[in-house]
Amino acid sequence: MEMIADMTISFPSTKKEQTHIVTILSDMDADIAALETKLAKIQHIKQGMMQNLLTGRIRLI
Repeated sequence: MEMIADMTISFPSTKKEQTHIVTILSDMDADIAALETKLAKIQHIKQGMMQNLLTGRIRLI
């Protein structure tokens, strides 16, 4: 309790600054979600390509 009582926590001073921070964080979340979706698609394509190589449907020269 003593450690928490001595801590100072700073907050953005204005509502406009808080809104700006929230907007930036929301944009970052959207970017991360888009990248995760893209990664999942690329991993799925890679898995399909590896399956084709392993079954012999496609041969490497």
